[in-house]
Amino acid sequence: MDAAQQEATARARELQRNWYGEPLGALFRRLIDDLGLNQARLAGVLGLSAPMLSQLMSGQRAKIGNPAVVQRVQLLQDLAGQVADGSVSAAEATERMEEIKKSQGGSVLSNTTQTTSSSGAPTVKRVVREIQSLLRSVAAAGDIIEAADTLAPTHPELAEFLRVYGAGRTSDAVTHYQSHQN
Repeated sequence: MDAAQQEATARARELQRNWYGEPLGALFRRLIDDLGLNQARLAGVLGLSAPMLSQLMSGQRAKIGNPAVVQRVQLLQDLAGQVADGSVSAAEATERMEEIKKSQGGSVLSNTTQTTSSSGAPTVKRVVREIQSLLRSVAAAGDIIEAADTLAPTHPELAEFLRVYGAGRTSDAVTHYQSHQN
């Protein structure tokens, strides 16, 4: 990839961060991981071609042009949160994905994002993702690790937090959080 292509990709990812809260590659990889999908299956549920999904993930394209696809992304994020907090089983998730795939979408202005569990409390995974998103919006993973290394001698707990939440995987951060609640 030449410098112009790298710059265009970086610009597209920054636009994605502004429009969707994070680069679509990260968002789609999380959905793939959380819902046990592959790229082809995710593309099918969203109503995108596999090449279009790939272009969005890689930053070759910045924007999802179809509002119904944007709403399906929101619905899949909700579903992933419900699977994570245990309120929806894997079998139910598969059924719901079929319903999402068939949905035509409604108003993209409606607030369809579920950020709480059935008790009304934010899910651990959702909170972890918000922390990760905040940290990653101000620094790249390498910079966060470098900061953690600098802080480690005097502030080991903060250094560990930065490594786990700022540069680690969501599943590892959730496990870390849960292990420290006991």
